[in-house]
Amino acid sequence: MGEGEGRRTASPVGRRRLEARSATATSEGSVMELGLIGLGKMGGNMRERIRRAGHTVIGYDRNADLADVHSLKDLVDGLKAPRVVWVMVPAGEATQATVEELAELLSPGDVVVDGGNSRWTDDEKHAELLKAKGIGFVDCGVSGGVWGLENGYALMYGGEPEDVAKVQPVFDALKPEGAFGSVHAGKVGAGHFAKMVHNGIEYGMMQAFAEGWELLEAAPAVTDVREVFRSWQEGTVIRSWLLDLAVRALDDDEHLEKLRGWAADSGEGRWTVEAAIDHAVPLPAITASLFARFSSRQDDSPQMKMIAALRNQFGGHAVEASKK
Repeated sequence: MGEGEGRRTASPVGRRRLEARSATATSEGSVMELGLIGLGKMGGNMRERIRRAGHTVIGYDRNADLADVHSLKDLVDGLKAPRVVWVMVPAGEATQATVEELAELLSPGDVVVDGGNSRWTDDEKHAELLKAKGIGFVDCGVSGGVWGLENGYALMYGGEPEDVAKVQPVFDALKPEGAFGSVHAGKVGAGHFAKMVHNGIEYGMMQAFAEGWELLEAAPAVTDVREVFRSWQEGTVIRSWLLDLAVRALDDDEHLEKLRGWAADSGEGRWTVEAAIDHAVPLPAITASLFARFSSRQDDSPQMKMIAALRNQFGGHAVEASKK
């Protein structure tokens, strides 16, 4: 199906969604249409932010209550060529299957964006698969979590300039206001590699806050750990959004007694350490923070309570209740 086809007829659902597009144009770029696959915590908010910028988004999700259309075919049929389809599904098999299906549905000149947390080595394979069909590919690391709808998303993307250009109005809509928050990091794979390193750094920063918090809690002389953290929010070199989120978590649960000291490690943390080995780059802090996550599998680690609280604050990641 699909190669060489021009504009396809939208499904009835797709037509209704197209008719509901916003009339407001973006100041950064031209108004465009986007197909978005995966409407979970991140994807759903991204759809809303892009629509607020004046673009048309046709969304598909396996959960029919979230979707605008009933299938990937309906999504593709509802877009005019050249189409841009953004994939926001879990890395690995789900992304692979989606890219393979899109390769059969899309036409030469279209572009697929993988905005999930795919391993950068998968990007080259996906790019080659789509290139054989004349379809472009852009990989995009996305950071912003549950706060991205209002604050914008930090974007790191890789791919050929002509493919990036077709997606640029959407990048401009998603990024935070101002000069920063978006970068064409390099060729295919560069976006996900940059996001992987970002997450590795995030591991180290969260671990440092968690260790400091546990030490303060253990010191009898310190009677108000939460307010010590709050005092650091202004005038110190460690003030940051993560610190703000730590204070927010402590306001919700002063001693984090409601949480179990358990925190998952994302694939990106492991991939960062693996890449460091491959490139002979020493990453002692990031590597130690990854291994610290493993301690949460063994005991109810106090440090991991803070890690779990921070991950829940910025990304809506699941937490486990204390067994006490």
